[in-house]
Amino acid sequence: MAHTNGGNPHDIKIGYIGLGNAGYPLASTLSRAGYHLVVLDADPTRAERFAREHANAKAAGEHDSNAFHDVKILVTMLPNGEIVRDVLLGPVGGFAKHLKDGTIIIDTSSSSPFHTRETAQLLSELNASLTLIDSPITQAYQHALGKGDATLMVGCSDPEALEVAMPVLKTMGKYVFNMGELGAGHAMKTLNNYTSAASILGLCDALIAGQQFGLEPKKMLDVMNVGTGVNFSTKESFRTDGLTRRFESGYQLSLLLKDMKIAKSVLEATGVQTDLSSLIVEKLTVADEVAGPGADHTQVIHAWEKANGVQLKQSRQPDS
Repeated sequence: MAHTNGGNPHDIKIGYIGLGNAGYPLASTLSRAGYHLVVLDADPTRAERFAREHANAKAAGEHDSNAFHDVKILVTMLPNGEIVRDVLLGPVGGFAKHLKDGTIIIDTSSSSPFHTRETAQLLSELNASLTLIDSPITQAYQHALGKGDATLMVGCSDPEALEVAMPVLKTMGKYVFNMGELGAGHAMKTLNNYTSAASILGLCDALIAGQQFGLEPKKMLDVMNVGTGVNFSTKESFRTDGLTRRFESGYQLSLLLKDMKIAKSVLEATGVQTDLSSLIVEKLTVADEVAGPGADHTQVIHAWEKANGVQLKQSRQPDS
């Protein structure tokens, strides 16, 4: 199926499903660039709010199966790949069968690369002209998404479709990496998060041990941030949300646990011999239970505090 080039925002209508903490600011970057959007969220009031705040966007009808019938690109930003598949192919959503031929679907969710490839096969069986691209996101600093500074990791097996989608991807992200075939983006995302999660566990250990020794937790982060211990948690989430006990990084602990289960499956499938992935999943499972439903991922520290009978000293919100 031939794909027309997507360089001019005014020539392309984009469907966008999922307006949560990541989806809302990402969709906003597309609207600001001049793309016309049709948006949908599980909470209809979010879609309605988005339409009010963005003149070139409209909210899809909650039960309108044809809401995206004339879009060229459909972007999904949902909690997991199972929900993505249900929205596209399930009995309730099932939007895929109403898409026009040649539609490109970009999944920016954090999903299993194996599940993504299975979804692509199911889409192909429904309509061979549909193309699925996986393009999950990460960021170098908190709240980068709304500024168009996201990092996108792309997997696509159709170079022609990727060429059409690239202007849209580059609008959502400052850094766009073509990682390879379909599924490669999701593989990269889960391994990125795996590395980050390992640093979070090490940081929790270090902060508890440091305070027990008599060190100031905030000063510990100050040292790490100009030393070899620096990572995203020391620079961003634990500095602004963990030690301040604000716990509003925007990334839920349950999602981190989900991502680590995906990472574990990728490590196992590739034959990597390691105990670390199991340990991370074990520790985060306990932390998720301790912190409770809806907890921010920085509340992982609660499990360490509970296990050691100590609470980290609270610091004030940093100036920048």
